[in-house]
Amino acid sequence: MNETFFQFHSPGYFILLVFLVPLFVLDLVKLHLIKFDISSITLVTGGKKSLRYYLEFIPPLLRLIALILLVVAVARPQWGNKYTEINSEGIDIILALDTSGSMRALDLTLDGDEANRLEVIKSVVTQFIDGRSYDRIGMVVFGSEAYTQCPLTLDYDILKGYLDLIEIGIVGEETAIGNALATSVKRLSQSKAKSKVIILLTDGQNTAGKISPLNAAELAKDNKIKVYSIAVGRDGRVPFPQKTMFGWRKVHMQLEVDEETLKEIAKITEGRFFKASSTETLKEVYRTIDEMEKTEVKINEFAEYKEMFVSFLIPAIILLLAAWLLQRTVFLRIP
Repeated sequence: MNETFFQFHSPGYFILLVFLVPLFVLDLVKLHLIKFDISSITLVTGGKKSLRYYLEFIPPLLRLIALILLVVAVARPQWGNKYTEINSEGIDIILALDTSGSMRALDLTLDGDEANRLEVIKSVVTQFIDGRSYDRIGMVVFGSEAYTQCPLTLDYDILKGYLDLIEIGIVGEETAIGNALATSVKRLSQSKAKSKVIILLTDGQNTAGKISPLNAAELAKDNKIKVYSIAVGRDGRVPFPQKTMFGWRKVHMQLEVDEETLKEIAKITEGRFFKASSTETLKEVYRTIDEMEKTEVKINEFAEYKEMFVSFLIPAIILLLAAWLLQRTVFLRIP
């Protein structure tokens, strides 16, 4: 990474600028302290003041500008390029997110308010993405089918944009866990990252798809992919929105998640199983995974720069000489 910069090596010298304005004012005052031996020159000038009289401030002004340039030169302005070399053994991560109909359950909270499972998941996953650096992250969504919502990318803004587009039932109402795992494995199979991870989140049981979850887990194992499986939501009867001819109403439905299968998937792939029955535990799950899968990053920085003080020093000397010459020629005063 290449970055152009401008800096001052010794900016502390700028404190001298505080004294320059008083010096300029004193210089101007001295012009009017000059005494003449005669009481008045009105008879000589006819009462008129020449243009030179009104331009007497020029030499002091030139000295002021020259001194400012000298201070800048002493502060050593530098212009250069900074190079940053990042060496990272990145981690490739696929977020496999359940969007089946059971995600409508209202057993979690978001900012203190009741919310469906998918709304909470999207919020927590966004925080997880914000906490990563230098890792490629992709996303697979699944319901009755599974497909890649976003391929592996380092552009987290695009990834979060795709996450915002996810809706419940976007790929059907059922749950194809095996297909989701197989699709995620396919996305990671060609990866050369030192670590390949699938974070599989679901709130149900495998009810669709042509591939069984455990067969997909074996496929992940063969590709050296670790699976962190997360069972989200409360078991048993949970509040659930239901549309009727009179509008939406809340009912209680019996929902179960297949924890045993999720545990076996994690075991086969040398991953880990998590249970998240509340918003806070779900956040804690992603924080734990974030800590477990850290990328080692080595950053080397070096810079080359050019000293610019000469560009200020030479004009300062020229202005001082000009002020000196004008003071002794055009603006010469005889006390």
